[in-house]
Amino acid sequence: MFSISTVTSRIRSPFVVTEWRAMLLTYAILWLLAVGVYGAPDPRDKCDDSDSASANCKLPDCRCFGPSIPGGLDVKDVPQMVMLTFDDAVTVTNFDNFYKKTLFTRQNPNGCNISATFFVCHEYNDYWRTNELYRQGHEIALHSISHQTGLDYWAGASVETLEKEFLGLREILKTFGEIPEDAMKGMRAPFLQMAGDATFEMMTKNNLMWDCSWPTNDDDKGKTPWPYTLDFKSPQECPVPPCPTGSFPGRWVVPMVDWMSEDYVYCSMVDTCPYISDEDEILTFIKDNFHRHYDGNRAPFPFFIHAAWFSALPARFNAYNRFLDYLATLPDVYVVSISQVLQWIQNPTPLSQMKDFWKCWTIPENTCKHPNSCELIREDNGEERYMETCVDCPKVYPWLDNPHGDKPTVSYS
Repeated sequence: MFSISTVTSRIRSPFVVTEWRAMLLTYAILWLLAVGVYGAPDPRDKCDDSDSASANCKLPDCRCFGPSIPGGLDVKDVPQMVMLTFDDAVTVTNFDNFYKKTLFTRQNPNGCNISATFFVCHEYNDYWRTNELYRQGHEIALHSISHQTGLDYWAGASVETLEKEFLGLREILKTFGEIPEDAMKGMRAPFLQMAGDATFEMMTKNNLMWDCSWPTNDDDKGKTPWPYTLDFKSPQECPVPPCPTGSFPGRWVVPMVDWMSEDYVYCSMVDTCPYISDEDEILTFIKDNFHRHYDGNRAPFPFFIHAAWFSALPARFNAYNRFLDYLATLPDVYVVSISQVLQWIQNPTPLSQMKDFWKCWTIPENTCKHPNSCELIREDNGEERYMETCVDCPKVYPWLDNPHGDKPTVSYS
C-alpha cells in the first residue's frame, strides 16, 4: 500500500506530476465504484434492524420485513394508521358521487383533514378532478398509462417499458393535472402484477419511493407485517410472481395485507372479498378486519378498493361512511396517505406527541378554475377519447411514447 503523500513526495518533473495525478484520479474513481458495488447490502445477507451495534439496517432509511413496531414503541403508544386507497381513473361519477361526499370534510384527532391515496391510470381519467383531489390534500400515485389487460405484459415488462408506463403517466399528471412531480412518490402495478426486480430497478432509477402491489397473508393477529425496505432480499411470500429478489436500498414495500372472512377466505383488494349484501353485515366485516390490526400490533390498516365497489351496491358506500364515522370516535386512529404512513415509520413518534407530527394541509391556489374539455384521437387505434385538462388541449390523446400528446403521426379524415 502507498499513500498519496508518499507518491507525490517522489515526483519531480511537471510531466510526471500530471501523469501521477491522472493515475491517482483513476484509483479514486475505481475505489468509489468499488464502494458503490461492494458497499451495497448483499441481498443474501440477513436483515438486522435490532438495537445491536452490528445491526445492518437502521431507520430512517432501512427497515426489515416483519411485525415489530418501528422504534420499539409500546403498542399503546402507536397511532393506528388507516390507508384508504382507490384504483383507476378519476371520473365525474366517482368524484361527485363518492370521493367528494366522504373524503373532503372528515378530520383526524389532530384537527387535520384525512388523506387518501389515489392510484391513477390514464385512460378516461379526468385531470381537472384529479387536480382537485390533490388540492384537497389527497395523495396521487401511479397506476400506469395503458392498464393493459395481459398479465404477461406486466410480468415480463422491461425497465424501459415500465418507465414508459409509469414515468409517462407522471409526466401526463404533471402536465395536464398540474400535480407536482415530487408529490407523486409511489405506484401500484395493474392487477398487482409486478415485474420482479425490473419494477424496483425502474423505481430506484427514477426516484420513486414506494410500491404497494405485493399481497401478503396474515393468519395470526399481532403478526401483521409493517412496511419495510428492500435493502435485503424480502422473505415475504410471493403469491403473484415474479417478485423482486435483489437489493434496492431505500425502496419501500407497503404490503397489501389480506383481509379475512369468517370462513378464512383472503382478499387483498376489498372488491374481491366474499359478497355481502346487508349493510350491517358489511360494516361488521370491515370492523372485524380493522380490529385485527387495532387490537394487534397496529400495523397500518389497508382499505384498498375501486370506486366501482360502491356503484355495484349502495349498501357498501353507506357501510364505508359508517366505518369512517366509527374511526372518528377513536382518539388514536389516523386516516392518512401511504406516504404519511412511511413518514411516521421513518420517524416513530408516540401518540402523546402526534398533534404536530403531520402538519395540516394548506389548500393551494386553484390554478385549474376553467378546465378544458378535449375531444381527441388515440393514435394507436384511431378511437375517440374525451379528456378534461387544466391546460390547453394536446394535439392527440397522450399515450405511450407521447405523454404530452404533441407528436401526431397519423392523419385521420
